[in-house]
Amino acid sequence: MPMPGMPLQAALIPDCTELEAHRAAYKNAKANDAIFVCIARHGQRWKVELDAMASRKPYVPDQAVTVLQSAAEALVLDGTVAQANIGADYISMWPIETEERAREIGAAFQAAMYGLQRLHIVVPRPRGRP
Repeated sequence: MPMPGMPLQAALIPDCTELEAHRAAYKNAKANDAIFVCIARHGQRWKVELDAMASRKPYVPDQAVTVLQSAAEALVLDGTVAQANIGADYISMWPIETEERAREIGAAFQAAMYGLQRLHIVVPRPRGRP
């Protein structure tokens, strides 16, 4: 069992195809001060969603979001996903061919968001910068 607030292993990412499952998983993420992540069936394929707003920690700073955007663009370019929306507090990608691949992508992006968020918290910022 993962520690509260820590990234999930791929196998533990909830399937939120049903609205009630989505609500329960989001509520659980908020209760554990964690970045929300889920997969959901999207037609015949899968979708990945992440939401940093479930956590009370600071969002990923803009300069770090470029790392996430580059990774998402690579997934689009190689055909793994057709669409990706990336922001400092939210990520969604779809369609993904298999549930297993959606879980892998969700786990990797949640771990990356968590790591970038932690760096933002612990690394001192230059004077005069938020």
